[in-house]
Amino acid sequence: MNWDQVKGNWKQAKGAVRQQWGDLTDDEVEQAAGDRERMEGLLQERYGKSKEEAKAELDRFAADYNH
Repeated sequence: MNWDQVKGNWKQAKGAVRQQWGDLTDDEVEQAAGDRERMEGLLQERYGKSKEEAKAELDRFAADYNH
């Protein structure tokens, strides 16, 4: 699955996002609204990840996400 599909199913994906990245607040996840760049920024801020690491994590999440 690609990120566009995750974004299109954001209401369902939010739970999986919160499970994967539990340090993100509900408000942060809600504000991201499936925006990949915003999610990359959140992962960088909260988890101290590099841009490349954040992108790779989101790629893995999108590939594994099964709604």
